[in-house]
Amino acid sequence: MCVKDEAKDAPTPELRRAVALALTGDWQAAHLIAQKYEDDDVASWIHAVVHRMEGDLANAGYWYRRIRRPLREDVSTADELREIEALLAGR
Repeated sequence: MCVKDEAKDAPTPELRRAVALALTGDWQAAHLIAQKYEDDDVASWIHAVVHRMEGDLANAGYWYRRIRRPLREDVSTADELREIEALLAGR
């Protein structure tokens, strides 16, 4: 199942900022943004990815399960963040 195309509560500019921060390696700052919008599927996807970046796969798995996405260890976190970036570009 894919992430919903419509964000419920998270402002798109905030999500874009979280992705940009994560892409520069600042997963902590991206995490702070993502956790503010835990009911939003895209924010939860970002949340999952930043936990992968942190190395906390158990916590990442929790967030992937919440949004019904697989944890794809064969896809780099940077590539996954670019997928999110592309999704957000369409908003």
